[in-house]
Amino acid sequence: MGIVNLSADSFSGDGFSEIDAALQRAREQIAAGADIIDIGAESARTNRGPIPAEDEAARLIRFIEGWKAVVTSSPALLSLNTWRPEVVREALPRGGDILNDIGGLATDENARICAKYQVALVIMHTVGQPKVPHTHIAYDDVMQRVGAFFEDRIEVAVTAGLPREAIILDPGIDFAKQRDDNLRIYRELSAFQRFERPLLAPVSRKTVIGDVLHVSPSERDAGTVACIVAAQLRGAAIFRVHNVRAAAQTVRMVEAIESAV
Repeated sequence: MGIVNLSADSFSGDGFSEIDAALQRAREQIAAGADIIDIGAESARTNRGPIPAEDEAARLIRFIEGWKAVVTSSPALLSLNTWRPEVVREALPRGGDILNDIGGLATDENARICAKYQVALVIMHTVGQPKVPHTHIAYDDVMQRVGAFFEDRIEVAVTAGLPREAIILDPGIDFAKQRDDNLRIYRELSAFQRFERPLLAPVSRKTVIGDVLHVSPSERDAGTVACIVAAQLRGAAIFRVHNVRAAAQTVRMVEAIESAV
């Protein structure tokens, strides 16, 4: 899953303010091995205020319109990275194969919209609303809390009419979690295989990598590769990354080692 940020204030410094530039990045990522492009029009950074919902929807819709030309010769899927139902209602009917809801499915509305348009849904663990700092959150047992969250939200989505087969789970690395919480999730990710749904590993240039290695976002690709390997060996199926070429090669190499006889 290649990351394309249609926002100039992306934490990793690779956001785009122009649609054509974002579409070109999507083409490059597909050529480098991306199976999915995750397009977001609002930075998740908590030190930036939210943009108006109508602006976010307009950016996504312009990208979707251009995307139709990008995929004429590619089977790549499009993931819309947004969480406000008013944005989802405007953008998803125009196109998209996956809704990447970083709001933790706070209500059943996004699940209902996905069910209506037969779109897959990423349910990401978090606490509270996006764009608000949650650095104060502490857990007695982060794995138990995330597991209970998944149980609840899967039930919410299925009750709303979304087939269980259309659900992807994301443990929400760096969202309402501290350094040791994130590291434990990577180490014990296989525990979430009990839900029998694909696990999305949000590995790319995360704050936890900076916390461990003391490097800036632009210097975190080596740490990202380490997180990919750890997550892949523990059952992750999707890897959300900035550097698609390095990630695709990493995944293929690990697969070759694991399948060698």
